[in-house]
Amino acid sequence: MKKKISLLGLVLILVLGLATGCSKSDTTQYDQVQMEQYADFILQNFSMMSEEDMAGFGDMSELQLDLTLLNIGIPVTGENFLAMLNAWNAGVEECGAFVDRGDYTMAVTNDGPALTAEVNFADRTGTITIAFDKKMNMESLTVNADYAIGEILQKAGLNTVLGMGTTFVVLIFLSFIIWLLKFIPVLEKSFRKSPETDPSDGGAVTAPAPIPAAEADLSGDTELAAVIAAAVAASEGTSPDGFIVRSIKRRKSNKWN
Repeated sequence: MKKKISLLGLVLILVLGLATGCSKSDTTQYDQVQMEQYADFILQNFSMMSEEDMAGFGDMSELQLDLTLLNIGIPVTGENFLAMLNAWNAGVEECGAFVDRGDYTMAVTNDGPALTAEVNFADRTGTITIAFDKKMNMESLTVNADYAIGEILQKAGLNTVLGMGTTFVVLIFLSFIIWLLKFIPVLEKSFRKSPETDPSDGGAVTAPAPIPAAEADLSGDTELAAVIAAAVAASEGTSPDGFIVRSIKRRKSNKWN
């Protein structure tokens, strides 16, 4: 039993030794002094650049910018350099002009090392983080401003008010749209064709004049004439030979007299 315990302890010591050795190798394979020199060069030049100088870098082609940075000796691509420049401008706009920095601290992640330093700006303090890849090429720059608790609460309250206000405005607009839907049937009726009105009669609606029925000339119908002559002769008690039907006209009234 004692042998098993001693063997387990030996295994744990070896594992801890390997982990410690790996962590030391991760931190020692990067030259922190060299990376700090690169970071200071970027900070000093960014803080001294004018707007025209920054715009000049933006006007360069990608190849021209890469060659310029290579000649200067800064291990950064043109694309990452412009991104770092934009991040710096955003930080200066938020915190004010650059004053000085504190000591760097290095942290190593799976992506590579990163240098972090406390920085004093004209309006407030902040933190600058410059990230490198595993080949010690500069990748990004981040400026984080330090805010007091009151400022944080003020921003949070403002964001809450804006969010809730936008929601209520949208809901009121939707309610107004739904309220307008009840006027759609009225508009449909108004667009339909309405009957003509007589202005001389105070705008009263006048019914269309009836179309007079054409009087049919039935005198040419010999069968109908013979039937009518027979009916008249029967009512008079005489022979239909004594009657001559010259014309037949329809009476306006359909009532029998």
